[in-house]
Amino acid sequence: MPIPTDVIFDLQRRLGYAPPSHVLAATLRDIFPGRIAVVSSFGAESAVLLHQVAAIDPATPVLFVDTGRHFPETIDYRDRLIAHLGLSGVRSVGPSAEEVARLDADLSRATWDPDGCCAFRKIEPLSRALAGFDAWISGRKRFQARTRLDLPVFEIDGEHVKVNPLASWSEGDVAAYVARHRLPPHPLVAQGYLSIGCAPCTSIVAPGEDPRAGRWRGFDKTECGIHRSTSSPTGK
Repeated sequence: MPIPTDVIFDLQRRLGYAPPSHVLAATLRDIFPGRIAVVSSFGAESAVLLHQVAAIDPATPVLFVDTGRHFPETIDYRDRLIAHLGLSGVRSVGPSAEEVARLDADLSRATWDPDGCCAFRKIEPLSRALAGFDAWISGRKRFQARTRLDLPVFEIDGEHVKVNPLASWSEGDVAAYVARHRLPPHPLVAQGYLSIGCAPCTSIVAPGEDPRAGRWRGFDKTECGIHRSTSSPTGK
């Protein structure tokens, strides 16, 4: 059932300018109790959102889309963060072995059809995993890319409410939070990978580039498709 627009307007009015911890507490405990999940890539900045979620409820469902093409460092970092933060609700979702054999048997699809690769490795598995939830939480922020400059805290995403509690945070806010709470960094960040996805589609970011400039280089593609065009209270 589609989400009524007035629901999003009300959420944005009440919580759209609240601190992330307030947004998370309200959505996890009061508004969508038991019906909301966090979606995390366990990437470059994921520790910030996951730390705040763990402080509220470490058993919150956290969905990690395991595409089968992640850097080994990302899988190791996922396991390290789970232990460090005491997360007990992390679930890995991804394509089946049959889907991989049928749609990308030689593991080359990312090089000639990244949209199709993302569709069966990311979008469809996450869609299946979110079927039992009314809302989900992402760690997106406006500073990450030009395509995210108008990112609201609350969006309509198909039949789900999507919550972006860190939307207004700056790069400095993220760095200060990581330092204050001594959160472990993703090991690839020190090598220049500022936005980390699947290994075949992720490259080092040069000084002055958007943090997401290293994703899908050579293609007219800026998002994997998980974050689709959505409806916001401002109509943007």
